[in-house]
Amino acid sequence: MHDISHTVRRCGRILALSALIAAGSALIPAQPGLLAASAQAGEEILDRPLRKTPVSYRTNYRKGTIIIDTSERFLYFITGNGNALRYGIAVGKEGYQWEGSMRVRKKREWPDWRPPKEMIEREKAKGNTLPTVVEGGPNNPLGARALYLGFSEYRIHGTNRPDSIGKAASSGCIRMLNDHVIDLYDRVRLRARVVVLD
Repeated sequence: MHDISHTVRRCGRILALSALIAAGSALIPAQPGLLAASAQAGEEILDRPLRKTPVSYRTNYRKGTIIIDTSERFLYFITGNGNALRYGIAVGKEGYQWEGSMRVRKKREWPDWRPPKEMIEREKAKGNTLPTVVEGGPNNPLGARALYLGFSEYRIHGTNRPDSIGKAASSGCIRMLNDHVIDLYDRVRLRARVVVLD
């Protein structure tokens, strides 16, 4: 695995714009009811392999570590004694995937999303007006919980697009069903290691 700091710097501006595109539906006020209903969908909407599942998982990483396999589109939370909890996830689209190791720097419930200043200015030049903040809630693209990885722009977070789980759909962040990210959030400690495999 390699140090991802170069990847983060190189993709930073692209990630910001892609986050806006990915979050576009969340910024349309005309359909909040539809978005809220979608965001609250339970795991029964997922194919069975993408649902939360206890599995055998042998690794040298300690209990409490998160291992993300982007090719399989699974997140594993190591529970110890050769076992893990497996969750289906959405991963970065081609060109936005990455690998490496970071730690959980902070955790937020129903986090706000703030478009970067340069994105706001760029969109303004195109005649589009973006809010400076999208408040936390079911219409927010970060969903019910967010785990912030190091000092990067990457997060493990919920989503108001549960149909994206199991797909390469994000701009580098790891998306989870809201029910799943709440469950993971309650298990994960600050400074927990997150290992992302390509």
